[in-house]
Amino acid sequence: MKKILSLVLVSALGGVLTLGAYKLFLEKEDKNIVVTATDSIPTFLPTGNINSPLKAYENSDFTTAAENTVNAVVHVKNVSLSPRQMTFDDLFFGRSSQRPQLGTGSGVIITPDGYIITNNHVINNSQELSVTLNNNKTYEAKIIGSDPKTDIALLKIEADEELPVVTFGNSDEAKIGEWVLAVGNPFNLTSTVTAGIISAKARDLSGVSSQSFIQTDAAVNPGNSGGALVNTNGELIGINTAISSQTGSYIGYSFAVPSNIARKVVEDIMEYGNVQNGVLGIKAWTFDSKIAESVGINYTKGVYVSEVIKNSGAEKAGIKKGDIIKKLDNIEVSKFEDLSGYIKTKRPNDVINIELFRNDEIKTVEVKLSKTDAFSVSFIKMELQDLSESFKEEYNIDYGVMIKETKNKWLYSNLGITKGYIITGINDVKIESIEDISKIKEKYGDDILEHIKKLEYINTRKEKKEVLFK
Repeated sequence: MKKILSLVLVSALGGVLTLGAYKLFLEKEDKNIVVTATDSIPTFLPTGNINSPLKAYENSDFTTAAENTVNAVVHVKNVSLSPRQMTFDDLFFGRSSQRPQLGTGSGVIITPDGYIITNNHVINNSQELSVTLNNNKTYEAKIIGSDPKTDIALLKIEADEELPVVTFGNSDEAKIGEWVLAVGNPFNLTSTVTAGIISAKARDLSGVSSQSFIQTDAAVNPGNSGGALVNTNGELIGINTAISSQTGSYIGYSFAVPSNIARKVVEDIMEYGNVQNGVLGIKAWTFDSKIAESVGINYTKGVYVSEVIKNSGAEKAGIKKGDIIKKLDNIEVSKFEDLSGYIKTKRPNDVINIELFRNDEIKTVEVKLSKTDAFSVSFIKMELQDLSESFKEEYNIDYGVMIKETKNKWLYSNLGITKGYIITGINDVKIESIEDISKIKEKYGDDILEHIKKLEYINTRKEKKEVLFK
């Protein structure tokens, strides 16, 4: 036993001596540093040059804005008649093939006495219309007016008390990246609040630059239409109107009519009974690198004026083809939707300051907006407008007025005269502009149809025609 223990000790001692000799004489120096894991929090250095970083909690409390908004956002219910397939029994008994259909949306109270703003598509074709407040009181609603172009409508309820309201904010001052709340009644879930940021401004969904929406990533679903988009102060900066989706439900994009446009529409309805549209009087498109290269300008931001309409405020102010509009009343214009959205907040005879770029210089001009009827005239159930200079050049036409819209069924059914036709003469009098049409209307008054004996026109195939009336 003693021999075994002695042998073990000798072996152990030999191993220690061998390892020591290896470490001392043979092993190379190891320069790796081993760091042990700890529970301490590492220090991160900022990559930006910001001395006072933004604190998240300073902008993440939406409770005040939500509390100030939910009581002023209402649930709108619309009972309309929709067509259904007619059955044999319907035909036999003479029953209607229409059936009631319930649609729902949202609205925003804007005055204590019960004026409510919503979307036109929420109340369209309504047979019965009711509004339910956040306190579950329900009132019958009356449509005061609507504007399909902006999708805005104004309702009125008769309440027995003063109602909570949402105050209008300035949508022009809203900034991309700013926190916003969407308040409405999606899927019949009343008083729902969602949060997001403004993703873009002056967004067009039509493809023809006729719209100017605020885009946000706040969750909006069917039923939110007509509801409020508010900033963190609880101010109304938009009316939620649409979503971009292939499923019909929210997938990340929602769009609101800017409050400045919505406010102007409802004020017009309340004061005039319809919407007063101011017209600048230009044809234009967003300036980009392709246009910049074609005109030899090293500038790609703004709106390029391709044509100035005759007798318009723009023409009278001296705006010319080739000008690049940069600002409207000190509001920067980056694309055509910026311009069209701002003009929608103005009325005829309003004066705006336009900053434009021409011949390497910045110029500022004052433009008085015109009425839409300054460029068109109603004549024998047709709306006529002047021909643009570019149209005359393209189709080699010297004079005439174009039919913009027509409700004259007799001319259409007997002569095929419709939208796009050009009237060049009446009773052997050359028609060069809508001013000539106005003179004829003044001359003959209400009996004008009895005095038209000859009509000269050009059809959409650019064939010249004339017709004699007995």
